[in-house]
Amino acid sequence: MKFTVGIAMSPLDQLTELAQCAEECGYASIALPDSLFFSEKVSADYPYTPDGSRMWNAETPWVDPFVAAAAMGAVTSRIHFYTQVLKLGSRNPLLLARQVGSVAHMTGNRFGLGVGLGWSPEEFEWCGAPYKNRGPRVDEMIDVLKLVLGGGMVEYHGDYFDFDRLQMSPAPTSPVPFYVGGHSPAALKRAARVGDGWTSAMITFEDLKSVIAQLTDLGAFERPFEIQAVCIDRFGLDGYKQLDEIGVTDVIVVPWLFYGVGFDGGLQAKKDGLRRFADEVIGEFA
Repeated sequence: MKFTVGIAMSPLDQLTELAQCAEECGYASIALPDSLFFSEKVSADYPYTPDGSRMWNAETPWVDPFVAAAAMGAVTSRIHFYTQVLKLGSRNPLLLARQVGSVAHMTGNRFGLGVGLGWSPEEFEWCGAPYKNRGPRVDEMIDVLKLVLGGGMVEYHGDYFDFDRLQMSPAPTSPVPFYVGGHSPAALKRAARVGDGWTSAMITFEDLKSVIAQLTDLGAFERPFEIQAVCIDRFGLDGYKQLDEIGVTDVIVVPWLFYGVGFDGGLQAKKDGLRRFADEVIGEFA
């Protein structure tokens, strides 16, 4: 089992050094969050908290995940990066294909694309994308991204996106893995159909077991398939062993939180947390 560091809500000037430290300590990846902006009012509840409230405010720091991956990739050589998750529905797939292909090259094929629909109607509408029919639109977007990133001269004629022959060069020299997020039946079907893995938001152990069973029934594991999990009720060696036993391949953790250091904590304290977690946990799974 692998361990990924979640860097959401950390000050931006800490990110490159955190990536270097995580690589030195044996973490597999960095999970890159995505938030376009903080709208003062939202017309939908955030789906991953009990009361629908957001866990951040207008002053919480965010960085474009592609910029972050390029910056952290430039100061590392082995650790991987993936979005967890990119809100796909509010973006344009051709512009996004250029970003993904560029970061894949700049990091030496150390980048994976975790995708979700997005939950805020304001993010869609204020970026010029319709909130209606977002599921089918995202399905086409994934098709477009895979087609363009595959290289060569391609064209696409769908219900929502339509273009004649074009080519983006250079294409990634290895396929960019796609990790599909979301806990709904539609999201799980999408992950099983087109994903190289499924990635969770915050989830309990029992719910995670249910998701893995559903993905099994959908045929996801008939090919190599990752399960990336943010499990909120299994920690420590025993907890991570339980996650390993049910098929989780990648646990997303924020190690410094376990030792009393907050999201806005100091860089040295976070590095100490990375090293302590690696000593206490990661070595047991080597």
